[in-house]
Amino acid sequence: MSLEASPLNVEEVREDFPVLQREVQDESLVYLDNAATSLTPEPVVDAVTSYYREMNANVHRGMHSMSQEASEEYERAHDVVAEFIGADGREEIAFTSNTTEGVNTVAFGWGLENVEEGDNIVLTQMEHHSSLVPWQQVAQRTGAELRFIGVDDGVVTERAVDEAIDEDTAAVSVVHVSNVFGTVTPVEYVAEKAHDVGARVLVDGAQSAPNVPVDLDDIGCDFFVFSGHKALGPTGTGVLYGRRELLEEMQPYEFGGEMISRVEYESADWADLPWKFEAGTPNVAGGIGLARALEYLDDLGLENVHEHECRLTRYALERLEDDPEVEVYGPPSGHGDRCGVISFNVADAHSHDTSDLLNSEGVATRSGHHCAQPLMDLMGVPSTSRASFYLYNTREEADRFVEALDVVKEVFA
Repeated sequence: MSLEASPLNVEEVREDFPVLQREVQDESLVYLDNAATSLTPEPVVDAVTSYYREMNANVHRGMHSMSQEASEEYERAHDVVAEFIGADGREEIAFTSNTTEGVNTVAFGWGLENVEEGDNIVLTQMEHHSSLVPWQQVAQRTGAELRFIGVDDGVVTERAVDEAIDEDTAAVSVVHVSNVFGTVTPVEYVAEKAHDVGARVLVDGAQSAPNVPVDLDDIGCDFFVFSGHKALGPTGTGVLYGRRELLEEMQPYEFGGEMISRVEYESADWADLPWKFEAGTPNVAGGIGLARALEYLDDLGLENVHEHECRLTRYALERLEDDPEVEVYGPPSGHGDRCGVISFNVADAHSHDTSDLLNSEGVATRSGHHCAQPLMDLMGVPSTSRASFYLYNTREEADRFVEALDVVKEVFA
């Protein structure tokens, strides 16, 4: 089991994350809960702090210098995001509080207006609740049918896509990278099949945007959403991308100040894109911090980040695959399209007990249903533990994780 040299200078990267120096239960921290929330590097913290120290003002509302400076930085943040994912411009980028808000904006702003009784809405069997529940609501309110693309060990095949999408499909919403398996959905094929029948496509990029190069032209989707806090950015930040013509015709999901151009007592007109979808005072500091986080990732190169975490994942999987007391879910280590996520259970231990015992060894992991309860039911388990790798993790930390499982086995085997 060899691990080739990383394309990243990981030790240098780790210097930007001082939280990695803390101890847990008198052990040095091994942070493997990146699929839930990534750590935040110093340049991002500095960007947020700089806003509060130097230009702490509202945007688009003042003629004074600080407001003008804050507005320029906030608008530039939209430009950074647009370039990062390959959008045509800031008009196609609305800032949200997270992926969930982005999905809800599309489901209720576009879905309720365009999905009708007799239509069907297609998702995968491994959708996050944030993607599943809003479309459940749309189906219930419109009388549309919910359909699910089957997954085989976390893998979506083209055949399964063909079986789910038909002439009555109005909307397709699919996760790009599974937060349970780390597997990659063939979103390009999904978008092609959906557009062939006139359906619109939303891609949940919460786990992909931070980890793999995203090019919207290649994907071909109509909407794309992701969260900042999984991409080295501040919590409470997110992105909704939409094709300009679709955003123009969509109704806003939230109403109030900032998203209007004119208000009368009986009516209102909406602001230009993207502000039409950003009601109220925005998270200015968060947006600026998110842009700095994406610039940080861009400097490292997403292809390098992806290769680094894939190598670590393969290495850890190879160490685990011959252990009869550890059940790993998803495709084997040699599967090509698998990002840095390992879901597993140990012997007869509940996932909460597993993660608690790992924490006693300084290893931070996730336990539970991972906001994918229907998928857990399909897998026949109530929950799993999950280790997820990112750009600052090392081979030594992968070893620490695997060796810490011995503590769980000693208690429950």
